[in-house]
Amino acid sequence: MDSARKYREIVAHYEACFHRYGDTHLGVDWPNARDAETRYRVMLDVVRPDGAAGASLLDFGCGTSHLYEYMLRYGLERRLMYSGLDLSTAFVKASQDKFPDVRYYCADLLAEDKEIPEFDYVVMNGVFTEKRELTQEEMIAYFRLLIAKIFPRVRIGLAFNVMSKLVDWEREDLFHLPFDTLAAILTKEASKHFVIRHDYHLYEYTVYVYR
Repeated sequence: MDSARKYREIVAHYEACFHRYGDTHLGVDWPNARDAETRYRVMLDVVRPDGAAGASLLDFGCGTSHLYEYMLRYGLERRLMYSGLDLSTAFVKASQDKFPDVRYYCADLLAEDKEIPEFDYVVMNGVFTEKRELTQEEMIAYFRLLIAKIFPRVRIGLAFNVMSKLVDWEREDLFHLPFDTLAAILTKEASKHFVIRHDYHLYEYTVYVYR
């Protein structure tokens, strides 16, 4: 649907941050590095310990691959096979320049029929936290379409974060998603087997969706 395609405005915002601040947490519009590290840890908790060795992981909306840098710091690349995807050519080029041996995909799954393989796990860190100039309805439409598009490529689990409704006030440019709306969309478009993480002291929550 045309309204959902306005998500490219979100991508343009992130590219502007990257051009202004470079390859830093600010370059992908995270306010501080410590909270960004918390998000990487929580995202990777989607991986089940009993099946982690050799599992494939796609970092959807990888930016400049800060999640992979986190994995390298803690030796997690030895048990997870990392790949990255972004629809921004600027982010994909920056990632490839840093990590030429990693497989990267530059694709817009809602606009093209590019073949992307299945992965054991897919993480979408920050893909749904900002809505910028989109209305709530447009952002929900985008969220629904992208979840429906990516989940068939997930063998075990999907992780993503959105802004919480349990806050003192909401920012108009962020995507605060109610639990009931989330559950209705996931049940219809993906799976009834999901976990909501609201325990890591940020103004957001992370969801793990399993087969």
